[in-house]
Amino acid sequence: MPGSPLISTDELHELLGAERGIRLLDVRYRLDKPDGRADYRAGHLPGAVYVDMDTELATHGAPSEGRHPLPSPETFQDAARRWGLNDGDAVVVYDDYRSVAAARAWWMLRGAGVADVRVLDGGLSAWRSAGLPLETGYIEPDQGSITLDEWGSGLSIDDAAAWPERGVLIDARAAERYRGEFEPYDPVGGHIPGAVNLPADAVLDGDGFATPAAIRSAFESVGAAAGSAIAAYCGSGLTAAHTALAGAAAGLEVAVYPGSWSQWSHTPDRPVATGAESGTPHPA
Repeated sequence: MPGSPLISTDELHELLGAERGIRLLDVRYRLDKPDGRADYRAGHLPGAVYVDMDTELATHGAPSEGRHPLPSPETFQDAARRWGLNDGDAVVVYDDYRSVAAARAWWMLRGAGVADVRVLDGGLSAWRSAGLPLETGYIEPDQGSITLDEWGSGLSIDDAAAWPERGVLIDARAAERYRGEFEPYDPVGGHIPGAVNLPADAVLDGDGFATPAAIRSAFESVGAAAGSAIAAYCGSGLTAAHTALAGAAAGLEVAVYPGSWSQWSHTPDRPVATGAESGTPHPA
């Protein structure tokens, strides 16, 4: 099992030249462009298989489940087999936007017992900047036979509500959304009472992750030091997994609340706090 959940372009390029057992997964997804197939066909890492966020890393449910509810274990295993994964495979995941979507796949595969799963640091932009080759078209791999563990579903909404009493609950959204000044997606602005704000930018250096020391410093700035019980949420659960990935790169374990603010804000009677710090909440 690798020591870091991240892999550099140089490391990956070297491994691809020496091994056949590495499976590459391309998770193109953005809120403004959820279907990344066209971009994938136009250019992807050699051998990479396209992963669909909406149908393979999430499912569709009621608003009270959040924007990206987790799929069933059966659906996820079927998807992993479609990607060509077999037991014991080493997996590298990447995307084209700051590793946010890739982090979701990393978090789910890791939770399902895949021992060697890493994220390409800097993603597609780092690979291109290094002048490394891409290929076009669509890859349909042979069906895999991987057997995934009965993975957990992350924190429930009640777990998230109680978390500040036992540890540090990080809100990974932009500061203005945390404060409740701007909310473009959900019915009410603000944050979970007791949560602290650590936007995703704080753990990045350009499109890649900051150094482990810088990440630890960012976590410590909101009280999330080594030894703390740390959890994260965001708008829909994707950036929360990105925060967990950053934590893992710095040696910190971070639990994820996948329902995140999209679930919380659609659940009646859940309290909402606004402002720079958690103050007196009011009903949503």
